[in-house]
Amino acid sequence: MKQVVASKTVINNTVSSNTALTLVLVAFLGSWQAAADTLLGLYIGADGWRSNVAGSFGNSEPAPEFNFGSKTQGAYFIALEHPIPVLPNVRLAHNQLEANGITVLDGQFSFAGQDYSVNTTLANQVDLTNTDIVLYYELLDNSVVSLDFGVNSKLINGSAAVQEQTENGLQAEESVSQWLPMLYLSSKVGLPLTGLDVFAQGSYVGWSDSQMYDIQAGVGYELINSLTVDIRVKLGYRAVNLRLDDLDELYSNLDFKGVFAGVELHF
Repeated sequence: MKQVVASKTVINNTVSSNTALTLVLVAFLGSWQAAADTLLGLYIGADGWRSNVAGSFGNSEPAPEFNFGSKTQGAYFIALEHPIPVLPNVRLAHNQLEANGITVLDGQFSFAGQDYSVNTTLANQVDLTNTDIVLYYELLDNSVVSLDFGVNSKLINGSAAVQEQTENGLQAEESVSQWLPMLYLSSKVGLPLTGLDVFAQGSYVGWSDSQMYDIQAGVGYELINSLTVDIRVKLGYRAVNLRLDDLDELYSNLDFKGVFAGVELHF
């Protein structure tokens, strides 16, 4: 009888030890994940943006207004956050910004050394795809409110072109490759117990007769919240304006506006 009792005691002690070990491991993994998230946060995201485009471009002002069709643009980003106070966090983004259309000129137009007369039908195209390198600090960062502020070095590397819609029609193109320093601001407010949040983000620069802004706002929803990855989906409205005054001999006043949807992964 004593041997049986002793065996039961050993078994109970073993089960208790295994249970305690399991609880310790779970607690350790949870605390490790929380510590890793505090020490280093990696964000990766992509958006699809259906933009309507309107505006003008040329080698001087006033430039003619061109017709553009709507187009789905892509935007992608990766951001790295860390706990070192003196060093900024880093966000890299690539923004597609293209449009094309057909326009009948209502006046004479000279572009990139080519002359076009009134009533000429032109195929017009702009590609002002750009890359953001953002250095920012987290002014607020908690479960309800986040606020980031920093600077954005935006590289615009693209072109504007027209081509006469006739056989062997005259073609003209101006290329642009410039860095624009911009202010950057991003904010998010969580709605407790819903998984929802509202957000706004933007970059802006203005000088002389030129300005550029890239702003967006919308609603996000945390679809998955796990130890390994958080997945957030979002829906919003984005607006980009490029009012450029003699940037690599290009004058423009172009607006890209429309609804976007996206997904964001947080590791």
